[in-house]
Amino acid sequence: MPSAVKSEEYDLLHFSERRPKICTEKLGRIAPKPVYEKVKRIFDLCFSLLLLVVLILPMLIIAVMIRLDSPGNPIYRQTRLGKNQKPFTIYKFRTMHLLAEQDGPRWAKPNDSRSTRLGRALRHAHLDELPQLINIIAGQMSFVGPRPERPEFYDVFDTYIDGFRQRMLVTPGLTGLAQVHGGYELLPEEKIIYDLEYIKNRSFSQDLHCIFLTFGLLITHKGAR
Repeated sequence: MPSAVKSEEYDLLHFSERRPKICTEKLGRIAPKPVYEKVKRIFDLCFSLLLLVVLILPMLIIAVMIRLDSPGNPIYRQTRLGKNQKPFTIYKFRTMHLLAEQDGPRWAKPNDSRSTRLGRALRHAHLDELPQLINIIAGQMSFVGPRPERPEFYDVFDTYIDGFRQRMLVTPGLTGLAQVHGGYELLPEEKIIYDLEYIKNRSFSQDLHCIFLTFGLLITHKGAR
């Protein structure tokens, strides 16, 4: 497995020009797992509904705090690509100022100047991801799977990572194998290795293992940005 590498290259317009061409493993047609998929969906639906009931009050408090901390809607909406390259709207607590991407899309970086005061704390604790429980209930996401990326990012990564779109062979996740092994610390060419490993070997035990490790990250804040 690749080691985590911190990247200081956040300019998407020139990022691919500085990267060598990379060919990933070709999965082709992945083996169907109907029982696993159905049970996983039942787990996703039941667990997300339970968490939403338990966390609805804290989420409302966070939303009010965001609105008081900076102007704008506390819920941030963004287009991501899901299974089979189907676009959907992802929900997150807003952690940046309203004009954060006026110069175009960029990756978040450590101590990002675009973040609000409260936003930095939310990202550090991974609490900004809580609204994605709605995406899981809607079936657009799962608790475990490759993290969904923006269309603009796929367009860039495609220029130097052959096979990067294979990540969309399965439903994207709130957490995943790449997230528990580095998250934002990993480069795209490193993430794809973990994502393809997950897709090939997806199972109940691997999903539970990722969820267990994710709870550890919520305590250590490792991989947050």
